[in-house]
Parts: sequence; C-alpha cells; structure tokens
Amino acid sequence: MKRHLLIGFSLLFLVLMFPQRTIAQELPVQKSEKSKQVKISKAADDLSKSLDENDEAKIAQNYERLANEFLNKGDNAKAEEYFKRALNSYTKLKLTEDKTRVTRSLAKTQENQKNFDSAIKNYEVAGSLAKDVSEEKINLNDANRLKNQSDPVSQKGYVDSNIELLKKEKKSEEVTDAYVQKAQNSLDLKDKKVAIESYKKALVYAKDKPEAVIKIKNEIAKVYAEDNQFDKAVSINEKLLAEAKINKDYTTEIKQLQSLASLYFQKSETEKAISSLKEAYDLSFQKGNSAEAKKSLSSLIKYYKTKGEDKESMALYEQFFENFEKLIHSDTTLIDAKTFQITEDKIRQLEKEKTLKDELISKKNTFNYFLIGSVVLLLFLFSFISKALYSIRIKNKEIALQSLRREMNPHFIFNSLNSVNQFISENKELEANKYLTSYSNLMRNMMENSNKDFISLDKEVEQLKKYLDLEHLRFEDKFNFEIIVNDSLDTERVFVPNMIIQPHLENSIWHGLRYLDQKGFLSLRFDFKNGKIIVTIDDNGIGLTKSRELKTTNQKIYESRGLNNTKERIDLLNELYKKEISFKISEKEGAEKGTVVEIVFPLIDKI
Repeated sequence: MKRHLLIGFSLLFLVLMFPQRTIAQELPVQKSEKSKQVKISKAADDLSKSLDENDEAKIAQNYERLANEFLNKGDNAKAEEYFKRALNSYTKLKLTEDKTRVTRSLAKTQENQKNFDSAIKNYEVAGSLAKDVSEEKINLNDANRLKNQSDPVSQKGYVDSNIELLKKEKKSEEVTDAYVQKAQNSLDLKDKKVAIESYKKALVYAKDKPEAVIKIKNEIAKVYAEDNQFDKAVSINEKLLAEAKINKDYTTEIKQLQSLASLYFQKSETEKAISSLKEAYDLSFQKGNSAEAKKSLSSLIKYYKTKGEDKESMALYEQFFENFEKLIHSDTTLIDAKTFQITEDKIRQLEKEKTLKDELISKKNTFNYFLIGSVVLLLFLFSFISKALYSIRIKNKEIALQSLRREMNPHFIFNSLNSVNQFISENKELEANKYLTSYSNLMRNMMENSNKDFISLDKEVEQLKKYLDLEHLRFEDKFNFEIIVNDSLDTERVFVPNMIIQPHLENSIWHGLRYLDQKGFLSLRFDFKNGKIIVTIDDNGIGLTKSRELKTTNQKIYESRGLNNTKERIDLLNELYKKEISFKISEKEGAEKGTVVEIVFPLIDKI
C-alpha cells in the first residue's frame, strides 16, 4: 500500500514539475528544431527593430513572418495572434493583396484550433477581398467545407474542387494540405483505401518538405493500424526511425520509437514495446528533451502499473531523480522559452510605444491639417479678394478705354455737322445729301464697333476708307489718298485696335493737308514685318512746325488732348491685353514737307 502511495505521489510530482506543453513550447536540441527557434528569434528581433523605427510596412511584414514561423513550428495560437496583428497593419496600409493572403492564413490557424466559426468568417472575407476568380473560389470552397462538417459527402465536393484549382495555380504546399483534407474526409466516409491514396498523393507534393512528409507517413501508419494492418504500420515507422537516425533528427527518432511501442503493444509484442519505450526514454534524457522523457516514462509506468510490477516502476523513478538535475540543465526549452518571453515583453512594450507615437502623430496631423486648411482658406480668401480687385481694376480700365474712345467722337461729329452746314450755306444740296449719306454709313459702322477694343483689319480698312471718302468730299481740292494693304495679311483674321488710326488721319487732313495751296497726298499703308503689323500714315502737308504756328490756342489744346487720348488708350490696351502697341510722329526733313505717323502692334489673329 505504501508503495502504491509513493508511486502516486511521484506521479503527481512529475505532473507538477513537467506539465503538458504545446508543441510550440517544446524546443528539441536537434538541428531542424533548433533552426526553427533561431528563425523565430530572428523574426522577433527584426519585428522589434521595425517597431522601434515605427515603419508600418516592415512591421506588417515581420508580424506575418513571425506568424508563419510559429505556424511551421505547430503553435497555431501564437500564429493566430501575430497574423491578426499583421492584418491590422496591412489594413492601415490599404494593401488588399497582402490582406487577402494573411486573412486566409489566419483562417487556417483558426481551423487547426477547431475554431470553425472564426475560420469560416475569415475564409469568406479572404474570398471577398480576392482579385482573382480562382482565389475567391478556393476560399469560398474552404468556408463551405467547414460549414458542412456534419456532411462529409458535401465536403468531398468542395475539397475536390480546391484540389483542381490549386493544381492550376501551382500552389504545391496548399495542394498537399488539400489532399490531407481529402484523406480526412475519406476517413469520415469510412473509405480507408481512398484516404491512403490521398495521403500518398499529398506526399508527392510535399517531397520538398521533410517535416510534412514525416507527418503524412505517420498518418498513413495510423490508418493501417486502425485497419489492424499492423505490419504495414510498423514498416512505415521503422523506415522513418531509420531515416531519423541517419539525419540525426532526435525528436523524430524519439517519436517513432514511441509510435512503434504503441504498435508493438497492440500486436502483443510486449518486449519490443518496452524496449522501444526505454530507448525513447534514454534518448530523451540524453538530448535534454524533458517533455518526451516524461511521455515515455508515463507510458512505461502505466504498463508496469497494469502488470503490478512496482519494482520496475520504482527503479525508473530512482533513475529519473538521479538524472533529474542533469535533465533540467540540458533542457534548453526553459531557457529559450524565457528568452523568447523577454523578447515578447519587449515587443509588447514597443507596441505600446508605437500606439502612443501613432496617437501623437495623429494629433499632430490633425493640427497640421487644421493649420493647412486655415492657410488654404486664407489663401482662397486672399485669392478671391485679389481676383475681385483685379476684376474691378480691369473693369475700370475697360470703362476708361471706352470713355477715351467715345471722347474722340464728339469732335468728329461736330466737324462733320459743320461740313453739312457749309454745303447747305453754299446751296450745294447735292453735295450735302451725298455727304450726309456717307456720314450716316460711317456713323453706323462706328456705333456698331464702339464697344469693341479690336476689330478685323477688313472692317477697319472699310471704316477708314469711308472716313477718308467723307473728308475727300469736303476737301476735294486739297488732297488725294490711297490705302495699301500688304498681300501677306489676311484681313478677315487679323485684328487691329479700334479708333487708333482715325485720329491721326484726321490730324493729317485738318492740320496739314488743308492748308496747302496745291493738292496734297495722303498715304495709308498696312505692312507686315518681323511678326508685327506696321501702319504708316504719310502726308505731304505743311508739317508739324508750320501747323503749330497757324493753330489757335484752343486748337493746340485739342491736338494735345487728342495725342494724350491716343497714348492713354494704347497704354490701357497694352495693360489689358498684354500687347506691345506703340506709335510715333515725326516731321519730314529736307525740301519735302509733311508728317509721318508710324503705329506698330503685334499680329493679332484672335480676340
């Protein structure tokens, strides 16, 4: 009785000292398992750096990378945790393709943990995010497969559909998983033959993944064992054991010894079973794998207990306690777990700091946006006010231009009416009628164009010819005239300033030609040179000097005002339309008398 109590107490002690660990917490010393832990540590370190740098893109990538390392190690809970964080980062970055990929990975980890509701939801989300039709169908097939867990027949269709789609997409790893799903579905349908065939097809696609190959072969061995084909199951485990020894894959070697022991017990080959368990137990101790040592020890004690062989149980306990300290020191699981826990604590702290940074950046950005918005609003108001003031200034200039243009009309009208009065007083009714007819046509043209700053050259020439005809009718014996337009000018498309030329023609006639004793000549030319239109008014009148001597004070004031009017209108046209219009008046030198006016303005073919 005391012996049994001692055994019970020892078992309780072992359970407390060595609780069951998930696969993620087991860290065997062989190269493949050590490599996994190195990759996890490297991924965690890189994640810490990216968090410290607050680089969201790298953070997302490292979360996903760390999640995949945990998934490869078999720790689905940790994988799920980091996939969710990766998903949050990719969502912030608005990277749809990455979100789709991570959402599917998240669904897989949840399915592995039997969290089917969450897995279904994420498969559906991944399908809705997918840009590719095949990818969408694959995710929806997985969602529907999980929805029909109680109906293996319906599940079969979804699994087969995915196998074909994944083959077309050449996704070998996922094809492997799909064939494993098909095998499990076949087992649910009690079709062990198809299950084994599916596992073997999965092996073809998993040939580059040694760990996946071992796992699938073990599943095949289990199917054979369940079907009481123990020899086939043993054969598979023995081959895996031999390969593990060659590759020095100690964890696989231990597990295969344990599996063989289970098969030997089922075959009633007790000695072989005990031998395999002891070998597994010794190897676990040797390699510092406390989890597997406990598992092997528990199996041995369970067997001895059923047989009532307490002596052998106590011998195992004594051996265990003798080597207990050595086992603890050689088991790197505790050290590595503690090291990773420190790294994880650092990650959590950096995440908190990042959250604070993001909040500060968000507040700063909000303030900046408010500030920028205020500046933009002020600029808009300033622009609006400036535009309004500019429009008012332009409008004032346009009004001034119209006012100056109209200022020229009263004098012309006054002179014209004097001419009519003169014809009537001299009883020249025919001339008066003819003059009035021409005058009315000219006035109609002038009124039609009175609100225009520029008119086409053909209309200007027509208007000026009517004016000269009118003046020639009055001063027939004083001058003849000509109007010459360069053939290179398209008179219908070229535009000239309105009412700029006429005042100079009027000055030539009234202040130069009409004082001649003989008949004078007035020439008006439109030439095109160096991209500019040159208007030349040439008369052989008495000239500027003689004209000033003959003028009354009022005439001098009017002439000065007329020249200033023309200059002001040209300045306003240059300001309003950004043109380079200019004019100059010069007196002929030498024996020939007269005046030359030259007006220059750029070629204007559209207003």
